Amino acid sequence: MQHLRHRRRTLGAAAAVGATLALTATAPAVAAQPAAAPAASVQALGKPDVPYATWLKDVQAVADQADAYLKVRVPSAPAGERPAIVLDIDNTSLETDYSFALPTPAIQAVRDVVRSASARGVKVFFVTARPGFIDCITRYNLTAVGYPVDGLYGRSFVDLFQETGTFKTAKRAEIEKSGYTIVANIGNNTTDLVGGHAERTFKLPDYGGQLS
Repeated sequence: MQHLRHRRRTLGAAAAVGATLALTATAPAVAAQPAAAPAASVQALGKPDVPYATWLKDVQAVADQADAYLKVRVPSAPAGERPAIVLDIDNTSLETDYSFALPTPAIQAVRDVVRSASARGVKVFFVTARPGFIDCITRYNLTAVGYPVDGLYGRSFVDLFQETGTFKTAKRAEIEKSGYTIVANIGNNTTDLVGGHAERTFKLPDYGGQLS
């Protein structure tokens, strides 16, 4: 089931490349306001049956926990420590399964946490199951909707055949080896969070696998 969800995510992200390339030719990389997708239209198109407003409320509850933790953890960092946070992208940072706009809107609650942490010197890394050949499109989307991006890790061709959790764990280990302390890891899927290499994990809802 995990492989099917990530295959759907990969295919969906690849299908958006052409349309987003057109945007990059004409649109400046400025913060965009998230588009509220009515729950009725989401359900009509076969998307998750959890109402949009319910999802946002559930996400906010986890984001509040992450924000409270980071506001305590970061100021207490030892001298010389380089704190970082790692995030998944689809339905963690961007409203992938609830929005049909390009660029895909940010999840405001998560973006607020990230911006607050970044303003206090925390580096922001994204580790995604999306294929690496669309990293430039993914980076454009993230920055266009207001995320700071200090690093982005998509899957290489070889990585596409690797279990997603294993890939993401390896990338967090790589970030640590470059000198960062990952103080928080945020994702909406178990494969985003397993494997260690983070002080704290924060799981957003996926409602039993309904969200990619």
